[in-house]
Amino acid sequence: MIDPRNTPDHDAPETIEWQGDYITAKTRGRWEYVGRARNIRAAVILPLIGDDVILVEQYRVPLGCNCIELPAGLIGDEEGYADEDDLAAAGRELEEETGFRAGRLEEIGRFYSSPGMVSESFTLVRATELEEIGPGGGTDSEDIAVHRVSRAGLKDFLDRKRAEGCGVDVRLLLLLGQDIIAGE
Repeated sequence: MIDPRNTPDHDAPETIEWQGDYITAKTRGRWEYVGRARNIRAAVILPLIGDDVILVEQYRVPLGCNCIELPAGLIGDEEGYADEDDLAAAGRELEEETGFRAGRLEEIGRFYSSPGMVSESFTLVRATELEEIGPGGGTDSEDIAVHRVSRAGLKDFLDRKRAEGCGVDVRLLLLLGQDIIAGE
């Protein structure tokens, strides 16, 4: 096992360089990185219906284009939700974004999407036994398109969306991984 105390900058003090409502930029020794402000966390939902997966598409300002993603949302970002349970937040976000309610939510684990520059983690939640209860689309401040895609047709779907100029969230590798490893 690697001893973190042998890592350069391990014992350097952490300094907050800038903090907004949602993001904090920090330095520790030679490292610069960002994280969520106020201990806000995220839930990412893997909604499955038989052989299909529910994906969302929305405009992402940092990318300057629409992005295809798994539904996701912040936990503890709104007043009164600071102590919200990860699974409760995942269920709430799934309904808001996609219009589907999960009969079963299962926590898969905590993951880090870019650990060399972002300290943020997310909890991956598998959602099954889905029931469509509304149109989805997010809250009043969001404009989200919902896509039901067969897992077998996912690569073709993503290729089409890339050709349209969409970005693709790295977490979709979760669904493409076995085919990539097999060389397909």
